[in-house]
Formats: sequence, C-alpha cells, structure tokens
Amino acid sequence: MSDKASIAVHKLWVSYKKDTPQSLKFIDAYLFFILLSGIIQFVHCVIVGTFPYNSFLAGFISTVGSFVLATNLRIQTNPENFGTFKGISPERAFADFIFCNILLHFFVINFIG
Repeated sequence: MSDKASIAVHKLWVSYKKDTPQSLKFIDAYLFFILLSGIIQFVHCVIVGTFPYNSFLAGFISTVGSFVLATNLRIQTNPENFGTFKGISPERAFADFIFCNILLHFFVINFIG
C-alpha cells in the first residue's frame, strides 16, 4: 500500500472508532461475522462440492438475507439518518429486524426439506 493509502485508512479507522456509536459497532461486527460465514460457505462449496445442494443454497440464502436485514437495521438505527426514517424508532427497527429474521429462517428451514 502506498503512503497516502495507509494514511487514509488510518484516518478512516480513527474516525470510525471515535465517531461511530457503540450500537452501530455491534451491528458492524455482526455484519462482518455474516460476511465471513458466507465466504466460508462459498469456499467450502467450491472445494468440496454442492452434493446436498439444497443445504448449501439454504445456508447461503440465510447468510445473504441476514446480511441485508442487518444492513437495513444499521441504516435505520444510524443517528445521522433519523430525518429519513421519521416515525421509526430504533426499538421499532430492531423489532422489524427480529420479525423478518424469524420469517427468513422459517422459509430457509422449509427450503432444506
């Protein structure tokens, strides 16, 4: 990495640690975990194969769906976006997240068979 790129990354990291609320950092950690889980599932599929294809597809759909729902939760609970989501409290956003996750995983389990 060049000097300018490393300085920019360092400034980004310092700004993230200083300015990002703790609740958003928890959501970011969850997003990172889901991302790693999806990458591991995909690499496993490439190396080992897709013999129980429904199982791989259900797991990967679960990962992608959970990532999308968590991203929406992060957007709705970000204090900078309160003007965009008037009438949606962070508690309501979290309740929607939980309900949609339950619904998503209900369909994922049914897809497995």
